[in-house]
Amino acid sequence: MNDRIRVPEVRLVGPEGEQVGIVPIGKALELAAEADLDLVEVAPMARPPVCKLMDFGKFKYESAQKAREARRNQALTVIKEMKLRPKIDPHDYATKKGHVERFLKQGDKVKITIMFRGREQSRPELGFRLLQKLAEDITELGFVESSPKQDGRNMVMVVAPHRSSKPSSRPAKTEEGVAQA
Repeated sequence: MNDRIRVPEVRLVGPEGEQVGIVPIGKALELAAEADLDLVEVAPMARPPVCKLMDFGKFKYESAQKAREARRNQALTVIKEMKLRPKIDPHDYATKKGHVERFLKQGDKVKITIMFRGREQSRPELGFRLLQKLAEDITELGFVESSPKQDGRNMVMVVAPHRSSKPSSRPAKTEEGVAQA
């Protein structure tokens, strides 16, 4: 920027983006001072380097605003985990399925883990069938992002919410502390 540029001549771009041409660095600095702007090197590796006349403070401010806006629009992916056993009771399965549905409605991904113990490890098809049944039960809320994989004593499957479903906001609490639907 300005006096820190150490090359004899530069390709100069005007404040409106117009090409001025290849000029000596002294002339470029004079033009910048006349226009009350900064001489900023935008492409230092080019031959000759490309410099532009601009208000550097305004440029930094606008780029910071763009970066802040990009961060605001960025979606934070949360992965919740639900652990099951191959010989799960039907009522326990329904409860766990309800938790998975709630997570998907909130827009979170769910990692479902089946834990095998002892002789259960010789029957991985029980866990696979359980994961397939769960995937069928929640098809309207989400899809299987990664199919069931055996990982040592565990079998893991990841389910993600459908793209169209927006995360529903959590119910607002009133003064009494009771959630309203």
